[in-house]
Amino acid sequence: MGFQAMNVRHQELAQGRWVRMPLAEQLANIGSEVSRSLNWRRKGNNEYAEKAMVRALKLLDLSLESTKAFPTLKELARLREALVDYFYGANEFGSSETLWRKYFDYFAYLARQGRD
Repeated sequence: MGFQAMNVRHQELAQGRWVRMPLAEQLANIGSEVSRSLNWRRKGNNEYAEKAMVRALKLLDLSLESTKAFPTLKELARLREALVDYFYGANEFGSSETLWRKYFDYFAYLARQGRD
């Protein structure tokens, strides 16, 4: 899927479909983009890694905008802060590629459980 197609998809999600998704499914989708970013980073393709991370952050922002429950809002805001710290900052939280993959794998598992 090209970058242009992804922008159209994100616009479609922003128009309401994203809000109706369970949180686990939202986080699984965010995790897919984070995983892509990690994969591209490992391969040395910083341009594609950056594009994937931008998509992940846009999806995370959609979740933040659609969340009303304070505990969820707080968790999502901390998640965004930690992702930005790892990918763009000094990694003050001490995150790792393994940590991010494990964190999002749980949500992918939960999202799949809801479809079975």
